[in-house]
Amino acid sequence: MAEFRLETDRLILREWRAGDIDPFMLALDTPDVMRWLGGSQPRSHYADMQQAMARMQAETGHCFWIIESRADGAILGFCGPRRGRHPATPIYGEVELGWRLSASHWGQGLAREAAQAAIDWCWANLPDRRVIAYTVPGNSASWGLMQRLGMARQAAMDFDHPYFAPGHPLCRHIVYALDRPD
Repeated sequence: MAEFRLETDRLILREWRAGDIDPFMLALDTPDVMRWLGGSQPRSHYADMQQAMARMQAETGHCFWIIESRADGAILGFCGPRRGRHPATPIYGEVELGWRLSASHWGQGLAREAAQAAIDWCWANLPDRRVIAYTVPGNSASWGLMQRLGMARQAAMDFDHPYFAPGHPLCRHIVYALDRPD
């Protein structure tokens, strides 16, 4: 089977490979990027992520795909859809759009370019009536992108993330959704 590949003007979204772990970690396990995600993580975290994404891609045909620069092939982050995985939350089973971009590439419209390509892919390939995204309230760059993508706040779906202890500053998450166009 051919490797998944989705291209935009400046980016390639593709499935994960075993060799992605170290360059991904180098580009994204930084204080700026990990500020809203619980801080720096060990290599084993990224190895587990690579395996989970490869498994998800094989099973469902989508995951948080690697973002590569078309200009030089550098790994810039990830973006794509997956199913909400937390059964005790209102996002469980929803098509969740996620992204992460290296800080050195912020402010160039790349996250929006990748996210829009992923949304378009969802509408063309999945039957779901909406796509959701979530972040912590303090991450204004992330929820600002959600708004620029046309997503609307879904306060009734806000939840406490099960990866964080109750009361942790990163526990509360806010949800946005984008309905399928008519």
